[in-house]
Amino acid sequence: MNPKARNQPALHIIPREQHTISRKNISKAALRVLYRLNEAGYNAYLVGGAVRDLLLGGHPKDFDVATNATPDEVKKLFRNCRLIGRRFRLAHVVYGNEIIEVATFRGTSDEQREGDRHIVDGRIVRDNVWGTIEEDALRRDFRVNAMYYDVSDFSVRDYVGGMEDLQDRVLRLIGDPATRYREDPVRMLRAARLAAKLDFHIDPEASAPFAELGPLLSSVAAARLFDESLKMFLTGHGLKSFHMLEECGLLKFLFPATARALKRGDRALRSLIEQGLENTDARISEGKSVTPAFLFAVLLWGEVRDLAHTWSTLGKDATDAWSRAAAHVVAEQCQRVAIPRRFTITMEEIWSLQPRFEQIQRKKVFRLLAHPRFRAAFDFLLLRSAESPAISELWQWWRHAQQLPHDTLAAALPLHHPGGDLDTTRERERERAPRKRKRRRKPTAGKSGAS
Repeated sequence: MNPKARNQPALHIIPREQHTISRKNISKAALRVLYRLNEAGYNAYLVGGAVRDLLLGGHPKDFDVATNATPDEVKKLFRNCRLIGRRFRLAHVVYGNEIIEVATFRGTSDEQREGDRHIVDGRIVRDNVWGTIEEDALRRDFRVNAMYYDVSDFSVRDYVGGMEDLQDRVLRLIGDPATRYREDPVRMLRAARLAAKLDFHIDPEASAPFAELGPLLSSVAAARLFDESLKMFLTGHGLKSFHMLEECGLLKFLFPATARALKRGDRALRSLIEQGLENTDARISEGKSVTPAFLFAVLLWGEVRDLAHTWSTLGKDATDAWSRAAAHVVAEQCQRVAIPRRFTITMEEIWSLQPRFEQIQRKKVFRLLAHPRFRAAFDFLLLRSAESPAISELWQWWRHAQQLPHDTLAAALPLHHPGGDLDTTRERERERAPRKRKRRRKPTAGKSGAS
């Protein structure tokens, strides 16, 4: 497509009989918002990912609305509305647990327009300039995300060729790719994520700037990259997203420790990461719970393991080596992706419990079984079982141990590791009750005087 054509919107209306969107697949809350805005005299459309997914036969969870009503005008119409955002001013209309995001059409220029826009080094840090629907379409990222569903006549309005891209299963940016990535570097990650989710390919023109502009991701707020990571890895297409990040050369900008560890050519580590992501995708498809802590522990394991082994060989205490390795890797990663402390604590516990699985001693076995993170650490050990036959055998032993009655397991375990110091005296002293001190006998009268 001619790049200049992307900046010249040409409306193509797809009537109801030529597309697959049905109101029965649209959230009732979203329909209420659309009808209420129309009844009040405003133009309002379902827009973005929901329209895209409905056209592909999917079932979107989130529904966004675009309108010519300003945020303040939306708030006047809905008592259940709150205004949010500084970078992008939005209205959230709340129905129970569902939030319908309502955005005012954004303009392409701030000349003689209501609102404000602030750009620093090509990056949009605030964008609240209102415009027309044609301008709003040009301001969106990918052509497949710039289609509007009109509830008044059930048609789809396509200004930039989004329907063509859906049919070709390709992601094309609207406008000059380098400029759009400088405006918002996260668009590079979004390209990889959408390509994985939709099983699309990225237009070569859209992927060409990745190598040059990937470092711009370091300027993005770490908290925002955490949210993007969750969308990428915890929505059912994590393994494909991981492969797409590698293919696009973007993994090193998001998870540098992971990229370094994989670059060392460790096949067992790659197997662990891919199996962990595949298992997470399977749990999500089955409606089971997942936690970001386990996923991040999987992604960062290689660097933690290698650092801990390095420091141990340099004479560091094993426990201290693992603790320092975990703290080092987490600190580096949190500069890129702001993983909340409640998750990093769990990650560090999963890692620190791994060497404890090798300590087959009675007290240590029962302490580990009682640890609140035992199940997560044991599941992690299963992923590690591909590393070597010894770890596989270790996992088998712990699986069997959990099936034994307490007394049977206790009787089968030594007080000390067979290869260690079998000094049982100290163990007995710990188990024995404290001794009572003997009273000193008072001297007799015959021995108390001078000789």
